[in-house]
Amino acid sequence: MAAPFFSTQFQPYVYQSQQAAMIPFQILGGEAQVVQIMLKPQEFVIIRPGAMCFMSGSVEMVNIFMPENEVGMWHWLFGKTITSVVIRNTGSSDGFVGIAAPSLARILPIDLAMFGGEILCQPDAFLCSINDVNVNVAVDPRARNVMGSAEGFLRQKLTGQGLAFIIAGGSVVQKKLDVGEVLTVDVSCIAAVNSTGDNMVTATLTGPGIVFIQSLPFQRFSQRIARAVTSPNMRENPKFFVQIAIFFILAYVVIVSSLILTDV
Repeated sequence: MAAPFFSTQFQPYVYQSQQAAMIPFQILGGEAQVVQIMLKPQEFVIIRPGAMCFMSGSVEMVNIFMPENEVGMWHWLFGKTITSVVIRNTGSSDGFVGIAAPSLARILPIDLAMFGGEILCQPDAFLCSINDVNVNVAVDPRARNVMGSAEGFLRQKLTGQGLAFIIAGGSVVQKKLDVGEVLTVDVSCIAAVNSTGDNMVTATLTGPGIVFIQSLPFQRFSQRIARAVTSPNMRENPKFFVQIAIFFILAYVVIVSSLILTDV
């Protein structure tokens, strides 16, 4: 039996770029990947704080504020850093830097020029960038699009004509939607989407456009680890729930007693 035909097939993500003069890079590893970027003298990359893994001796790292990146109230409210790290080769020979994903994630190089100079990503997707890339915060006010976290309505909007590296969990596939084509995706599985049309980062996407889908969002991964850590402890300690019940009973008795004594 022949395989079913799809008008626009799901495909593994393949990096494409129309820019001839691009800084060379190499992505290493399988699940928790590292991108190694080669830097000629005075060339630099911008990375998220805490992402640097290794670098050559001629490369220096400086933590600076990027005024072109709109951070504002939302970054401050959720405890996000409002600075960026600039890694520059200050030597006279070629250098390199290794930038690691902060979790079990794959690194996707995105040439923004191939996507109309703008792409919308999941929160904290940005890893590093080369040349003209601005990182801004977008707020999705629609409740149906909020993911299960305190910052679930925040998105990262990458703009410019440079090369950005973003992270995604599990396996990553991309799908190009034709005009009028509809695709329903779990919101947390949308790693990135080019922001054309009205349905940006919604559970129902309508073409035209390209969407990058991740099979294992970090929220699911962290929740599974949390359940695996806490559940065995509760099974091994059946008195846990009894102790909790006794605690609340004693607290209730203390509160009621204090109220009675106050009235007297």
